Amino acid sequence: MSYIEFENVNKQYKMGEITIDALSKTNFQIEKGELVVIVGPSGAGKTTALNILGGMDTATSGKVIVDGKDVTTLKGKELIKYRREDIGFVFQFYNLVQNLTAKENVELATQICKDSLDPDKVLEKVGLKDRKNNFPSQLSGGEQQRVAIARAIAKNPKLLLCDEPTGALDYKTGKQILKLLQNTCRKGNITVLIITHNTAIAPMADKIIYFKNGKAEKIEINQNPTPVEEIEW
Repeated sequence: MSYIEFENVNKQYKMGEITIDALSKTNFQIEKGELVVIVGPSGAGKTTALNILGGMDTATSGKVIVDGKDVTTLKGKELIKYRREDIGFVFQFYNLVQNLTAKENVELATQICKDSLDPDKVLEKVGLKDRKNNFPSQLSGGEQQRVAIARAIAKNPKLLLCDEPTGALDYKTGKQILKLLQNTCRKGNITVLIITHNTAIAPMADKIIYFKNGKAEKIEINQNPTPVEEIEW
């Protein structure tokens, strides 16, 4: 059995009398420690799949297995524990608390996890040792995204889920963030999933999953992932 398995996952939303199929019999597998890039146009189901995997949304039917556990059956405290301890989220627009410093933003996440990492060490790891006492308004977009990544990593999660993590960044800064995510996966033995509409970054991944019309239409295994610094887009 793979570390992550989506088995015939369906997700439907009802808007009045209209039913929208966000996911339709979606199937894919991910191994532990892989860096996976999920690509596809807007509305293809990428974010829905990520949210279901992270316990932020529920599947209408099907199974989502993570490390032998069917997360679609989790309720109440079990679901909260899964989101708190197993999942690290990185969003496009950072979602930092503006009146807390970079270090305090990271500490906020570590306080709710039992096996969290040291905030100072994680901030140093992402290159923010000298900026940890700055507030978000005093940081560049790239620095704020690095705080968001540090916050997610500091939880010591099994899965790092990234929804368009470079979408709000310029080319140079975006490349730095992707390199950081690639290094995090390689050195931290964390399974990393990155959603993007930019197919040019796909070569950095161990596996590329192409979404279209609510399905994982094609899956490619990449035996020789390209270092981010060698990718152009």
